Amino acid sequence: MVAAVGYRVGPGAGASASGRGLVRRRRRRWVRITAFGVTGLLVAAGGIGWAVYAKLSGNITPDEAAAAELARYDRERPTSLVKDARNILLIGSDSREGSGNARYGRDSGTERSDTTILLHLSAGRDNATAVSIPRDLMVNLPGCRRPNGSRSAPRFAMFNQAFQLGGSACTIRTVEKLTDIRVDHHVVVDFHGFKEMVDAVDGVEVCLRQPIDDRAAKLRLPAGRVTLDGEQALGYVRARKSLGDGSDTERMERQQRFLGALVNKVRSNDVLLNPAKLYPVLDAATSSLTTDPELANLRGLYALVRGLRDIPMEQVQFLTVPRESYAYDANRDQLVEPAAKRLFERLRTDKPVAVEDNGPRDGSHGDSHPGPFRDPAVTVSPPPTFRGNTAAEDTCE
Repeated sequence: MVAAVGYRVGPGAGASASGRGLVRRRRRRWVRITAFGVTGLLVAAGGIGWAVYAKLSGNITPDEAAAAELARYDRERPTSLVKDARNILLIGSDSREGSGNARYGRDSGTERSDTTILLHLSAGRDNATAVSIPRDLMVNLPGCRRPNGSRSAPRFAMFNQAFQLGGSACTIRTVEKLTDIRVDHHVVVDFHGFKEMVDAVDGVEVCLRQPIDDRAAKLRLPAGRVTLDGEQALGYVRARKSLGDGSDTERMERQQRFLGALVNKVRSNDVLLNPAKLYPVLDAATSSLTTDPELANLRGLYALVRGLRDIPMEQVQFLTVPRESYAYDANRDQLVEPAAKRLFERLRTDKPVAVEDNGPRDGSHGDSHPGPFRDPAVTVSPPPTFRGNTAAEDTCE
């Protein structure tokens, strides 16, 4: 008995003549140490991950005032017709607040929408269509709540005055009345945020068919392939007088091509698969955004864009709403009908449209593409074609 007890508690306790017991005991101890170490690393990593998530989510500014205003008019807003299809209004503000923005003009204390794009994501997430709305388009503006709490009277005016009068809520209501399309989400970004996004992806390549020397835009670039940094990119998408025919229509087309190139850059493996590059992109993107409350966190944004990764670049389309010079002022725009109505109807019902670069300059479209053979018994109508481009196009080719 004593011997037995002494055997159990002695120096060789648990060991056999071959030493297998000692090996098992050391192995168990190593497993415990390893487990504690791994647990510690996971806790630390989880803490870092949560800190990053919290910071990026906290960067986004929720547009609570717009949400309250839109809720006030919810009964008069259009109804969404197709489940899972989404319409997002992207608003580029001309605010001079923020680092370096004052150089783009005097701050009058008001903001207007420098660029407005209605982005339609199909229900199946197999295509995306971005429609630019001219800032000089003459439209009916609803009565809107001003920043000081008073309300403006309904009026017929330029589209970009909606943002000046009542911010994003007034712009959304104007777009919905114009298109009869329900805006599900909205995103507002200013000059500074745009520049930060471009710099975060190490610039965006564009192709210039001729040199640019624009003092007003503070832009001087050679012809050919050029990688623009944030400052240059902002001048490039905003310039009018020295590029092309000086029209706002051509400026919007330039913006669309640039956005296509930006989408290509962000979706490239060099950015999405490189955490060192992805984090600055996310930080810059979220820091520059004011969105509806539902999107004002990483989870909301991810839920919206997670299906976009599989959309082929040729199915990411950019076009300008069919427009022409306003009948009473050549410096203003009006819609081309029935082309505009047909475009809005197809987006509202989640039906495809097509774009081509050599379409009519006024933005109108043809209803079909005649092929080499057409069976009269087959009544398949191709989608209407509008002047525009896709993210897959190379402007140098």
